[in-house]
Amino acid sequence: MEGLTGQSDPKTFRFAHTDRYAVGRTYLTGDVNAVVAGLFEGGADEVHIVDGHGSGNPEPDLLLEDLDPRAELVSRDAVFDAYVDLIEPGLYDAVAVVGMHAKTGSGGFASHTFTLGIDILFNDMSVTETEIVGYSWGRVGVPVIFASGDDRLALDLAGPMPWVEFVTVKTATSASTADPRPVDEARVELTATARRAMENYRNASSMRLEEPVQAVLHAVPPADLSMLDGVPGIKYRDQRVSFQASDFREAYDGLIELVTVARGGYSVVLSEVARGMSGEGLDLAYSDALFDRWLDFESGRWLPPELSPPPGQRTYHGFR
Repeated sequence: MEGLTGQSDPKTFRFAHTDRYAVGRTYLTGDVNAVVAGLFEGGADEVHIVDGHGSGNPEPDLLLEDLDPRAELVSRDAVFDAYVDLIEPGLYDAVAVVGMHAKTGSGGFASHTFTLGIDILFNDMSVTETEIVGYSWGRVGVPVIFASGDDRLALDLAGPMPWVEFVTVKTATSASTADPRPVDEARVELTATARRAMENYRNASSMRLEEPVQAVLHAVPPADLSMLDGVPGIKYRDQRVSFQASDFREAYDGLIELVTVARGGYSVVLSEVARGMSGEGLDLAYSDALFDRWLDFESGRWLPPELSPPPGQRTYHGFR
């Protein structure tokens, strides 16, 4: 939801900022509809949508009442991970990802990997979430054929996924600012490019990781892995934890568990906020401070402190 047309405000993908988030939902729905139209024009018989962003909204980020009625939103009666739990041989021919962001450290708008302050490496290669989707679907030979986002994501994908039909909808000027293209112009290109991707999907490549997989989680502000330093059996060094996995899924699951640990670093930001105010507005202030710390780091504005921080029934639509 960070790589949308018209978008230059990080609050548009955050549920806590109601007014700006409402605008972001219109951006997302418009982009998805433009891509859906192109996929059908390119020959798709069915288009299924997974809303996997995770803005904090317990409901889909998409405006379902405005969604192209030809498309079907995937939902289940139990929690599922949009990146790994839908993989089934023979069910789909291709995958398109819309409104994606660049990876941590890339200088893209809202650039991150999976969550704030996380960099993920497979076999010594830092990867984007688009590549994670590609490796996941590659397990059953299904290629990612289309992606949209900012200019930095285009650079991230040019090497590892050169076959992907990509639409650059904006130019990132920092992690918290961007220069978006005119919305109508960009959406015309979204439709045309999605159509071309669908027409040529048989020429796209599926992705496979060399096994066993060497997996690394690297934490940057506001995340922190230093609490694992010295733990027996843990390979830790300089905010990195590494391990060997037999395949992609084992590597992914292990990394997600480490993400939970790394999020303990967020508590440092909460403590800083709490010291400066009473309880009123604390939740929003904490959220803003957390995002500012991340955006400052991604934009090169963050300076480390002198001391290291201390060692923290419904329908589901696709975010774990």
